[in-house]
Amino acid sequence: MARDIGFTQVSASHEVSKLAKLVGRGDTTVVDAYLSPILRRYVDQVAEALDAGRAVERLLFMQSNGGLTDARLFQGKDAILSGPAGGIVGMVKTGEAAGFDRLIGFDMGGTSTDVSHYAGAYERSFETEVAGVRMRAPMMDIHTVAAGGGSVCTFRDGRFQVGPDSAGADPGPACYRRGGPLTVTDCNVMLGKLHPDHLPPVFGPNGDQPLDADVVREKFAALSREVAEATGEPAQPPETVAEGFLRIAVENMANAIKKISVQRGHDVTRYTLQYFGGAGGQHACLVADALGMERVLVHPFAGVLSAYGMGLAEIRELTEVQLDLPLAEAARAEAAEAALRGKALAKLREQGLAETALSCRVSAHLRYDGSHQALEVPFGSASDMQAAFEQAHRQRFGFALPGRPLVIEMLSAEAIGATGEAPAALVPEGGAPKEKARLRLVADGERVEAPLYDRAELPAGWRAEGPLIVTEPTGTNVVEPGWVARVDDLGNLVLERTGASIRAPAAGTNVDPVTLEVMGNLFMSVADQMGATLANTSWSVNIKERLDFSCAIFDANGDLVANAPHVPVHLGSMSESIRTVMRENASDIRPGDAFMLNSPYNGGRHLPDVTVVTPVFVGDEIPFWLGARGHHADIGGRTPGSTPPDSRHIDEEGVLIDNVRLVDRGRLLEDAARRVLTSGRYPARNVDQNLADLTAQVAANETGRQALMKVVNTYGLDVVRAYTGHVQDNAEESVRQVIGTLRNGSFSYPMDHGATVEVAITVDRAAREAVIDFTGTSPQHDGNYNAPFSICRAVVLYVFRTMVGKDIPLNEGCLKPLRIVAPEGSMLNPRWPAAVIAGTTEVSQAVANALYGALGVVAGSQATMNNFVWGNDRYQNYETIAGGTGAGPGFDGCDAVQSHMTNTRMTDPEILEKRFPVRLETFGIRRGSGGAGRWHGGDGVLRRMRFLEPVTVTVLSGHRRIPPFGVDGGAPGAVGRNRAELPDGQVVELGGNDEIELPGGGVFVMETPGGGGWGRAE
Repeated sequence: MARDIGFTQVSASHEVSKLAKLVGRGDTTVVDAYLSPILRRYVDQVAEALDAGRAVERLLFMQSNGGLTDARLFQGKDAILSGPAGGIVGMVKTGEAAGFDRLIGFDMGGTSTDVSHYAGAYERSFETEVAGVRMRAPMMDIHTVAAGGGSVCTFRDGRFQVGPDSAGADPGPACYRRGGPLTVTDCNVMLGKLHPDHLPPVFGPNGDQPLDADVVREKFAALSREVAEATGEPAQPPETVAEGFLRIAVENMANAIKKISVQRGHDVTRYTLQYFGGAGGQHACLVADALGMERVLVHPFAGVLSAYGMGLAEIRELTEVQLDLPLAEAARAEAAEAALRGKALAKLREQGLAETALSCRVSAHLRYDGSHQALEVPFGSASDMQAAFEQAHRQRFGFALPGRPLVIEMLSAEAIGATGEAPAALVPEGGAPKEKARLRLVADGERVEAPLYDRAELPAGWRAEGPLIVTEPTGTNVVEPGWVARVDDLGNLVLERTGASIRAPAAGTNVDPVTLEVMGNLFMSVADQMGATLANTSWSVNIKERLDFSCAIFDANGDLVANAPHVPVHLGSMSESIRTVMRENASDIRPGDAFMLNSPYNGGRHLPDVTVVTPVFVGDEIPFWLGARGHHADIGGRTPGSTPPDSRHIDEEGVLIDNVRLVDRGRLLEDAARRVLTSGRYPARNVDQNLADLTAQVAANETGRQALMKVVNTYGLDVVRAYTGHVQDNAEESVRQVIGTLRNGSFSYPMDHGATVEVAITVDRAAREAVIDFTGTSPQHDGNYNAPFSICRAVVLYVFRTMVGKDIPLNEGCLKPLRIVAPEGSMLNPRWPAAVIAGTTEVSQAVANALYGALGVVAGSQATMNNFVWGNDRYQNYETIAGGTGAGPGFDGCDAVQSHMTNTRMTDPEILEKRFPVRLETFGIRRGSGGAGRWHGGDGVLRRMRFLEPVTVTVLSGHRRIPPFGVDGGAPGAVGRNRAELPDGQVVELGGNDEIELPGGGVFVMETPGGGGWGRAE
């Protein structure tokens, strides 16, 4: 209809993407509708100009999937990553021509670095987030980190920091003569790796001056003095400062490569690093050193390899079909495979390709039944696909489950039209190359002399040991000491390590601002690797889809050192779980052991949150601990999902696990764990899923242990142990600085069920300390509105971390200047056997709002997790539902987001409806629910779900009676509402903490609160 009435661009989601997941497909459709008209105008202009000049017979464009397509078929959704995709094609074509079939792509430009992995086949992602937009279209699998030549170098909060801000092209780095800041490029100028005499004079306001090395030296010298004044240490030479920043940038890029290699089970030391992009040549050897890689490949067109790769690419057509078919019924997939193959090949025939040039391969994307992690294998017989899947699963995750049923989630076909293009040999004529100059540069803290060569003069067979510099029109290549360079028969520069890696300079146990940043990032990277393993290997929707988990590193005392950016309420409360295991197993902990617990009285939160704790042995001592906490969909209890609204005793909420050995010297105690999970008055309902998620948590900790041991082997135990303390000290100092700006405050926060959170914050500005006193808070609740003290501690940690307003780690140091008083026997420090299910979700949010109220910085958020739990004997699911956040001085609240103590993701509607007998009829913003004011509060949401079979629905929610507060004349947000609509038309109003048995066809509706406004509306 739209086309009939004159719309020239119509993007229909079923045409844009054939894949399940409503949100990603919707985003992709919007992107396509926005970009395609703009792209079409550009393509038509280019085609018209080329046709007028008879310049080409045919116009092709590069797609994000790595294939070319005819200009008339080029769509906006396929253009997003077309440039980087060309680089990957160029890397693969030139790398394989040089004899290397295992490649890590390292594409470093001015603002960021793209990294990629290749081991015989292009890796594509069918779900990619680009600039916050979720795309459901096949794209080359590329990971980006904000570390480029223009990344800004600063000294803040006692640490050297590189990025994420970039100087861009204008003003650019300081050496560009446009008044820019110090950047990674300036580090290389300072170290002599980029020399003004050997770069074109294209800088300055008029683009006619050489690089300015003098201003770089002046700025680094000034920065050195600033660091000395801040730390009380002697000023360092400018070169040392520059090398410190460069080391941080290199580690950041190495950590990015770990995400696409080590985290997926690939041994990166067996790969060749192939750099491309203008800035890669100055850092390739250093990045390879940081990863233990032995070889770097530099093509003659490395600086423009993305463009060259487009010229080498084939015409490709990728198409997919969603199946969700049991592998046991693979014969039914054969017709779909044939149709898909025919469709892909037909698209290439339409582009005029000869039949002899065409080929096609079809892949099946398999996953275990109940899991969401699909792996791509060649389509074939059921037995062949199963064998290939299990091999791939072992490679990626370290294990396989041969008895578990498999599902063919989708098929993808890739039709290829061979172009006949191959990388050309680009070798200059023979002759002995001459040194163009001898330069003095700094490498590994030493000043050395290095010859400089013009690459155009280097013949095949040439060989020289580093340090040396090779210049070419599109880049500068630095061969570090311990590396040798040679030219192969195709003109490639091949760099190979001849000695031990020089990447880890001797580091003492005393704090220095460079190693502090490096170690902090390494600790974060370890926790991030743990989280990736847990998300990949878990089974439940809660952990895999909603990401309701957290992973963290702790020191020998059980203090939090580093965590990945996971759920805030988990992170501040895990330390006590670690200390419980330490205390109760002091004489009986061995390498390979792991323990599990969920006790709210020993660092746990509520019973569904099970923590797996693993010691990290170095010799006979345990300098580190690892924790992986995941929200299990059901751990028993009176109701499915372990969330009874009227529980009065902890046993009613599920199985209490208090320090149980889960792994004994590397052996999973599955039978013992099963006995625990099936014990008690109300045992777990889906023990197999519990065990699968526990196994994933164990695997996550093992990933962390291996990664942490690599750090220890590189830097030494004494240094790593010292820096687990230094990163906490750094966070502590940042919080102390904030405390010095605060004033005393208090707040009384009433809750719907009649209890009140009372808090008084007393600030000692001279000592830069504060007391957070909850005296006066309501006594322990007879029901389940009780928050364990560990939760109170986690909320205080979260709130004061956010008050810092800078990029500091969330660790135990944030709490050291704070003394928390929560009277025992109050609802913020309950005694056994208090029920806690509502307290850990609802009371934690109330405490956060009360603290912000006492600090006077933001109006009330929805202050509830809107827990919506439903299930029966066959299914259980748990959601926390978004709402509005509070406004503040100078900003509006946000609509429809998770806030404060939870940040879990909603399950995609199509996945939800596929996995469970439900229909999601409405999910949208509840307009007008945010409080009015000069700055208005964020709006809540409306969620309406129909159940197709009988279920028990449990809701735990807040602000159904008392609205979220406004500040300074701002209006409060609207209260929330819960109701059930029965098939006979009856509407049942539900309380904030309620339960109902819904028959098939029944509907549950939730309207979540809005945030409070700030200031009187003008």
